Amino acid sequence: MTEDQRPRAADAALAAALFACSPPGSLITLPGDDPPTARWPGVLLTGVACAALLWHRGRPRGTAAVTIACAVAVSTLGYVLTALLLGPLMVALYWLAVRTDRRTANTFAFSTIALLVGTGLITGPDDEPLVLKVLGPTAWLLLPTALGTVVRLRGDHLEAVRARAEHAERTREEEARRRVTEERMRIARDLHDVVAHHLLLANLQAGAVARMLPARPEEAGRIVADLSGTTSSALREPKSTVGLLRRHTDNTAAPPGGEAAPGSDRPPTPTPGLAELPELAASFRHTGLTVTLTVEGDPRPVAAGVALTAYRITQEALTNVTKHAGSRSAGVRLVHTHDGLVLTITDDAPPRPAGPSAPSGGYGLIGMRERARSVGGRIRMGHRPEGGFEVVAELPVRP
Repeated sequence: MTEDQRPRAADAALAAALFACSPPGSLITLPGDDPPTARWPGVLLTGVACAALLWHRGRPRGTAAVTIACAVAVSTLGYVLTALLLGPLMVALYWLAVRTDRRTANTFAFSTIALLVGTGLITGPDDEPLVLKVLGPTAWLLLPTALGTVVRLRGDHLEAVRARAEHAERTREEEARRRVTEERMRIARDLHDVVAHHLLLANLQAGAVARMLPARPEEAGRIVADLSGTTSSALREPKSTVGLLRRHTDNTAAPPGGEAAPGSDRPPTPTPGLAELPELAASFRHTGLTVTLTVEGDPRPVAAGVALTAYRITQEALTNVTKHAGSRSAGVRLVHTHDGLVLTITDDAPPRPAGPSAPSGGYGLIGMRERARSVGGRIRMGHRPEGGFEVVAELPVRP
C-alpha cells in the first residue's frame, strides 16, 4: 500500500465503523416510548454523512456542511440525538478544527448547535427533558471542536519551533561565513601593512647602501645591518600572521573534547601594540624621515585589538608619508582620554594646490578606515591647509 492510499483506507475504515453504529443508534428511545416504526431513514442519512467523511481531507468545509444537513434531518424526523447518530458530524467538526482556523471551526460548531437545539425543541419528542435537548448536542459537538483546535495549535507550535530552528541554523551559517570573510579581510590588511612597510624600508635602505658604499663604507655597513633586521621582520611578521590563522583553523577543526592539531599549543607570537610605537618610529630613520612621537594623558589599559589597530594605522600612515609625501619629518601624537585614544599622524609636506582634501582611493587608506571601524572607532584624513597630510583616529579603550 502506498503512502497516498493509507490515509484513504483509514478514512474508509472510520466511515464504515461509524455507519455500523447507525442501526442501533436509530433504535434508541426515551424510557417509556415506543421505538420508531421505520429506522431506515436515520440509517440512510447517517450513511450519507459517513460517505461524506471520505472527502474531509480536501474539502473540510463541504464535508462539515453535508454532515450538518444530515444531522438536522435526523433531528427533524424525531430521532434521539446520541453519539451513535452524531458520530459523522463529530468527526467532521474535529477535522474542520484541525484543518482550518479557530474562527471557522467555532462558527460551524455554534451554528450547528443552534440548528440542532432549535430543531429538537420544535420537532423533538414532547416528553424529552429540556436539559437533554440542549446539553446533549452542545456537549457532543463542542468536544470534537475543542480537541481539533488543541491538535491544530500543537501542530502550529511544532511548526513554529521547527521554523525557528531552521532560521537559527541558517543564521549560524551566515554568521560563520561573515566571520570568515571578516577574518580574511583582517589578514589581508595585516599582510598589506607589514609587506608594504618592510619592503619600502628595505628598498630605501638598499638604495642608501648603493649610494654610500664607495665613499662611506662604514655607514653603509651599519645600514646593511639595519637592512638585515628589516628583512628579518619582513619575514617574521607575515609568518606570525599566517600562524595565527593556522592556529585559529586548527582549534576550530578540533572536535569538542578532542585534542587540537599538532603545534596549536605553541604560545602565540606577541602582537605589536602601543609599546612598540617608539621602535616603529625609529625604524624610519634610515629612510630620511624623522618621526617625533608624543604621548599625552594618563595611560590606561587598552584592549589588544585596539592597541594593534593603533599600531597598524600609525605604520600605514608613516609608510604613506615615506612613499608619497616627500616629507623629511612627521609627527605621531597619542592622547589618552577618559574613554579612548586619539591618534594623530601628520607630516610637513608643502601645501597642495586647491582640490579635494580627503582622498578615498588606495588600499592603505581603505585599510585604515576598516581597521578603525572594526573596533568601533572612527577616522578622518586629508590634506591640511598649511601643508602636509593628517590622519586622526579616535579609538575606544575596548572594541
